[in-house]
Amino acid sequence: MNSKNTPVSDTEKLPSDEQLRRTVDRVLGRSQAAASVTTYDAAGTAHHSDNSSSTHGNNSRRVLDTRAREISDVQREHSEYDGDQEDLAERRALRRTANLSTELEDVTEVEYRQLRLERVVLAGLWTEGTVEDAENSLRELAALAETAGSEVLDGLVQRRLKPDPGTFLGSGKALELKDIVEATGADTVIVDSELAPSQRRALEDIVKVKVIDRTALILDIFAQHAKSREGKAQVELAQLEYMLPRLRGWGASLSRQAGGRAAAGEGIGSRGPGETKIEMDRRRLRARMAKLKREIAAMAPARETKRLNRRRNRVPSVAIAGYTNAGKSSLLNRLTDAGVLVENALFATLDPTVRKAQTPDGIGYTLSDTVGFVRSLPTQLVEAFRSTLEEVADADVILHVVDASHPDPEGQIRAVREVIAEVDARHIPEIIVLNKADAADPFVLERMRQREPEHVIVSARTGEGIEELKQKIADTIPRPSIEVKLLIPYSHGEIISRLHEWDAEIKSTDFVSDGTFVVALVREDVASELSEYVLEGDLLEVLEEELAEAHALAEATASDSEQPSNSEAL
Repeated sequence: MNSKNTPVSDTEKLPSDEQLRRTVDRVLGRSQAAASVTTYDAAGTAHHSDNSSSTHGNNSRRVLDTRAREISDVQREHSEYDGDQEDLAERRALRRTANLSTELEDVTEVEYRQLRLERVVLAGLWTEGTVEDAENSLRELAALAETAGSEVLDGLVQRRLKPDPGTFLGSGKALELKDIVEATGADTVIVDSELAPSQRRALEDIVKVKVIDRTALILDIFAQHAKSREGKAQVELAQLEYMLPRLRGWGASLSRQAGGRAAAGEGIGSRGPGETKIEMDRRRLRARMAKLKREIAAMAPARETKRLNRRRNRVPSVAIAGYTNAGKSSLLNRLTDAGVLVENALFATLDPTVRKAQTPDGIGYTLSDTVGFVRSLPTQLVEAFRSTLEEVADADVILHVVDASHPDPEGQIRAVREVIAEVDARHIPEIIVLNKADAADPFVLERMRQREPEHVIVSARTGEGIEELKQKIADTIPRPSIEVKLLIPYSHGEIISRLHEWDAEIKSTDFVSDGTFVVALVREDVASELSEYVLEGDLLEVLEEELAEAHALAEATASDSEQPSNSEAL
């Protein structure tokens, strides 16, 4: 559940159920008073108890009883209104993540989602790290669930050395989760980890509602936000790779072909269809995956061509990477006026956006906004989005945007750097951009200053620190540093234009009989491409002497023309 490698020792005192309950309450934003006095029995009936003074307990009971009556009245009204909605079986068929599909085939589904969000209960396993790590992980799961279009009703955390191989949670906690599901009327349980197919089935058998894991949830969010043809294909491929080992067969669909005596004496009529339904489903999935891979591979050259053009024109590239919802698109808009969609939602940006920008001294470069990262980003997504993530791997500089107002910015940095390492981009210079400074704790900012020497503190919302960031980018991107002396024939005048496109710093230009003599500062890769025009040795020495004489003569002529004539002197 957490990224820090701090396993639970056998001698460590495990937290009480009350401490774990308080962790969940903090994540869901519930008051400790209400959390401490409300419990549910197996029938879903609410009971109130309080360990504080009797006066406080009586007040809490009165408040809770009043609230319970209000909720009961609202539920009664909804129950009366439900007769005008879809039947229960039809409503269940419309639940969001069934088969990981988010395609809206029917307007009824759209209307239904607007009427009622999917009601979910969260379940997490705390195996390592601190209580703050467990809380941050569950809080992120709640944010993911809300982004997917769900209403988080309750949650449960268990402290264990390792997951139960059968049901993920221990048997007792699984039954407790069932009670919470029944008491809250939840439709779905979301587990803060990736479940094995057998674990998911066993947990569903206990809680009697749909169970999905963190990976399925993230895939569903990606499917909702994919806009381009390439993005949709990448997400669908990741979904199918996730679904393939999780297919299930039922009843007669599991029959296999058997002939004559081999059919255990059944004889005629015992032969199956020759291929089980689950085998046909797997075959269809593999065929679809192969087609998607071909489509994605066919789209790759267009993106690669654009990258090659940028390399050919020697335009430095800066990639904006970072945790999801850290403010990457807002930063891109602030730096370039790009007008990219900005939402307070996780994974709002899936398709990379490339915009032009300039340093304060006029050096041009490109800025790329990339897909956001998250803890334990599913492997399927990393592979499916590898072509998109190559924008990061091919960059000259990475702007690593961090939400400085987040409770665990260090954890976000670790998660992003893991993905950067997966795409072989660790060697690229990195600038840590501590965003949302206007909402961050000053102590957190000071801590991050000490831990990350290459940092800039900004607020994309207010504009704080943006000029400093622009200067930091200017100091980090590749700059012209090699002096070249070129004699460019007049027939190759386009090279002069290319020098400007390559952001060369031209120190002098002289027109001589054989062409244009240019002295310029260029980058190393540009210098190698201009080698045929480089002038050196005796030819350079002779030309420089001629130019020196010509310049001296021109200066003398200019000086004479500035001297007043005798008539003017009189």
